[in-house]
Amino acid sequence: MRSSIPAILFDLDGTLVDSVYQHVSAWHEALLEEGIDLPIWRIHRRIGMSGGLFVRALAREIGRSVDAATQQRLVRAHAQAYLRRIQHVRPLPGAQELLSELTRTKVPWAIATSGGRAIAERTLSLLQVPAGVPVVTRDEVSYAKPNPDLFLLAAERLGAAIETSFVVGDSIWDLLAAQRARALGIGVLSGGYGRNELELAGAYRVYSEPAEMLRRLDELGIREP
Repeated sequence: MRSSIPAILFDLDGTLVDSVYQHVSAWHEALLEEGIDLPIWRIHRRIGMSGGLFVRALAREIGRSVDAATQQRLVRAHAQAYLRRIQHVRPLPGAQELLSELTRTKVPWAIATSGGRAIAERTLSLLQVPAGVPVVTRDEVSYAKPNPDLFLLAAERLGAAIETSFVVGDSIWDLLAAQRARALGIGVLSGGYGRNELELAGAYRVYSEPAEMLRRLDELGIREP
């Protein structure tokens, strides 16, 4: 049975943890290993997509085809390079407090990330995620963001109606996926996208980081039970 309480479905990187630029740097290193020299800003604009879609999108920008074997090498190299940088990743201000408050007030929440399970588990170890909170990763769906599959599965695991759920993300890809899932999108600026970009992609509200969202939960109709 679906819960009548709106659920909150969080992206992970750039939304709850300050890891976007570690991912950008890791992708830059992986691409250089394959002889693909792209400006950092072009890489950043694609963060939030799944690894495979990310590689295809960047290859299209430079007019170069990338075969399946190269794509797999890039995805593996990115994962290895990111894990070498993970010691510098920290939760974003207010992230832990926000999750704890939602748990305390019995608001259902889940995490849906375009990353694979192995990387997600290392990143999630930086947060105190209670047992039973669904975490959906790229390995579990056919398509990652901007497709809605990750958020649809997260809502299903919570027993929540996607149409009354909030999707919280830092990239336009999160918010496009939210629109396609028919959920209400909330943007955060902590991943490097601008307010206007997030609003144009469908954000109903935009906050600077999780700490501001925590202070203004009442704007979402979330109150003490």
